[in-house]
Formats: sequence, structure tokens, C-alpha cells
Amino acid sequence: QVQLVESGGGLVQTGGSLRLSCEASGRTFDFEYHSMAWFRYKASGKDREFVAAISGSGGLIRYRDSVKGRFTVSRENAKNTVYLQMNGLNPEDTAVYYCEADPVRAPWTPPRVNGEYQYWGQGTQVTVSS
Repeated sequence: QVQLVESGGGLVQTGGSLRLSCEASGRTFDFEYHSMAWFRYKASGKDREFVAAISGSGGLIRYRDSVKGRFTVSRENAKNTVYLQMNGLNPEDTAVYYCEADPVRAPWTPPRVNGEYQYWGQGTQVTVSS
């Protein structure tokens, strides 16, 4: 059983910052052999948007175009934790953010930016007021 627990969401004003964390656990879960990603669902709830992804080793990173230069994804494999530092937030970033994990054959496997990841957390709400 794999658990992903997100934290760090909240309400901020435009231009503000938040840092999301996601801690993974599981009896046989090898964190380094999982790409990690952040996806989000906006209020409409219709579309799952890719935000950022990072390979198991941390050496390969992908971002959604609209968050490049504002968001930074990172991971600490020793703590089984992935982070999403969000700066310069704007109302378009308002959404429920989900941490997701995808098993890979090697830690240097490029992370996917679409499709379904195998595991996901319960989500954390990020609200940006104008």
C-alpha cells in the first residue's frame, strides 16, 4: 500500500508564495524508483493539468509552460518527499494540487508529463485571491 500525503496549501494573495510538500510511504515503496509529479484540478473540475514532474534521481525536470520561472519542483529521496515551491502566484493557479507517483525502471528515466500516474494523494487546496 502506497500513501502520498500532501501539505502546504492555503490562501494567498496575488504575487504570494506557497510551498507544497508530499511525503510518500509504503512498506515496499522505493522512492528513488518513482517519478514524482504535481497535477492540479481547477474549480471546474473537468481537466487535470500537468504542473511539474521530476525524475527519481532529481536530474530531469519538466514544467507546464505557464509556471516556468515561477514554480520549482524538487525532491529529497532520503525523506521520501517531493516539494513544489510556488512563487508569483496568480488567481489562475487556484486549484486542488495533487502529488502523484509513477514507478520507473531507473531513477534517471524521464518523467511523464501526461497520462495516468499510478499513485496519487488526497490533494491540497491552493487559493490565490486577486
